[in-house]
Amino acid sequence: MTSTITRPATQAPAAAATETLSTAQAINRALRDALAEDPSVLVLGEDVGALGGVFRVTDGLTAEFGADRCVDTPLAEAGIMGFAVGLAMNGMRPVVEMQFDAFAYPAFEQVVSHVAKMRNRTRGRVELPIVVRVPYAGGIGGVEHHSDSSESYYAHTPGLHVVAPSTPADAYALLREAIASPDPVIFLEPKKLYWSTGEVTPGDTRGPGIGSAVVRREGTDATLIAYGPSVPVALEAAEVAARDGRSLQVVDLRSLVPYDDAAVCAAVESTGRAVVVAEASGFAGFAAEVAARVGERCFHSLAAPVRRVTGLDIPYPPPKLEHLYLPSVDRVLDAVDDLQWEDA
Repeated sequence: MTSTITRPATQAPAAAATETLSTAQAINRALRDALAEDPSVLVLGEDVGALGGVFRVTDGLTAEFGADRCVDTPLAEAGIMGFAVGLAMNGMRPVVEMQFDAFAYPAFEQVVSHVAKMRNRTRGRVELPIVVRVPYAGGIGGVEHHSDSSESYYAHTPGLHVVAPSTPADAYALLREAIASPDPVIFLEPKKLYWSTGEVTPGDTRGPGIGSAVVRREGTDATLIAYGPSVPVALEAAEVAARDGRSLQVVDLRSLVPYDDAAVCAAVESTGRAVVVAEASGFAGFAAEVAARVGERCFHSLAAPVRRVTGLDIPYPPPKLEHLYLPSVDRVLDAVDDLQWEDA
């Protein structure tokens, strides 16, 4: 899959200093920096203003930039998205927050019919530089409609870029790039990673951008391919496997669309085995697309069929049962064990 994206300037400020931030803080800093640097940027959504969002990701933005730059909206997702379309068509760069993943479904028609198609419909004359922030996936004990993994809907829609950071540094850099992009970006924020911490250099957007996967851990025996909330699971599985003498490589996709075929294929070809890990239900999910692309492009390098470890093919379960639904370290290691090692 090939795609072109215009990237923002990559020159970091001379005085940039590395800070330890949570993912929520990194996203907040990215929004604050974008609002400060570009008067056409504004944030809108339910409770993003005085409350600072359900997860406090937009905390302090209204106090600093005013209620006309960080806008509380009615509880009407389709209306929020339609409003954003109009703003973007008139020169603004709206950053929309959908309070929870499944709350975004009423706005889906707007995304598919207008946000994704406007550039093509107008032969490039009208751009819609909209970022749709979607707190998504499980792991927080949320009830139904609060823990969906909806990435496949968006990734299947031509005209959209779809990203899913797994670290605070990526959350900052990818959001800054998404806001600067002339194309609409679905920015998937793993809720269970909001409180994870890491080093972030505010103002510095150098390094791999949208469209680039990265290797989070080197390995020689098999490749684990993950994104968003599944990356820490894959890394923990690789750590456990290492105690038993098995070397697992971990690839973080970061960007679902554009998808980095080259990096993923290079990683899989170096080990000859692959397991795709994703929270979404397995049937017709994004993990299936990854497995298909690896199977097609790396066929002669594979020592075993590509395996998938995903959520179950059921609606998201009640909180006390989500540990049975979500991919776990044990399930990942079981899939690795099934990679025909007797032929190695």
